[in-house]
Amino acid sequence: MNSNRRAIALFGGTFDPVHFGHLRMALELRQALGFDEMRLLPSHQPGHRNRPGVSAVHRRNMLGLALEGCAELQLDERELKRSGPTYTVDTLEELRGELGEEASISFCMGLDSLLTLPSWHRWDRLLQLAHLVVVIRPGWQLPSDGEVADILRRHSGEIRDLHTESRGRLVVREQTLLPISATNIRQLIASGQSPRYLLPAAVLQYIDDHQLYRQAALRGDSNDD
Repeated sequence: MNSNRRAIALFGGTFDPVHFGHLRMALELRQALGFDEMRLLPSHQPGHRNRPGVSAVHRRNMLGLALEGCAELQLDERELKRSGPTYTVDTLEELRGELGEEASISFCMGLDSLLTLPSWHRWDRLLQLAHLVVVIRPGWQLPSDGEVADILRRHSGEIRDLHTESRGRLVVREQTLLPISATNIRQLIASGQSPRYLLPAAVLQYIDDHQLYRQAALRGDSNDD
């Protein structure tokens, strides 16, 4: 086993819009799990979710503003450059090809995403390419039976595995999450209320400058909390 592997983590989402909940979770994961890089990965058109409320260009620009001055987090734009639905397995195959077989790659997700994992495109290929890091709130219970429980039993790992192995482990991380919702932010804006202090000031200024979420936010359908 190689304990000096380069450890790269991906934190995906629509970031519609990016807020402090996203940013704080990503930063805490990098620090607590010792990743060499934490890349925030905005999706173009998620294959398992509804289309985001604003364009990929706006979401990329907002995320770029949020990450200015933060050396601990990086922006990875690869999914925004694709046309059609975005699938995590394609991203991991591409990244594995770039980084080689020895690098450790981890894809971070919430418990809600883990529970839907068997419905993802080519989901059984994911752990052949990367580790999965699942963030749960303290006190929440993982499933004890069914397909997801079987995945947990077969692939359960520890933090050290993210550095000694290149892929194949599922690591559960309990973490207190900021109670901020992108859906709620969109609804506040659409109803004429301010979401100040829920997201970076530069992102809020961008939203105001471009008049984003004034109507589409009422749908609340991109499901990116």
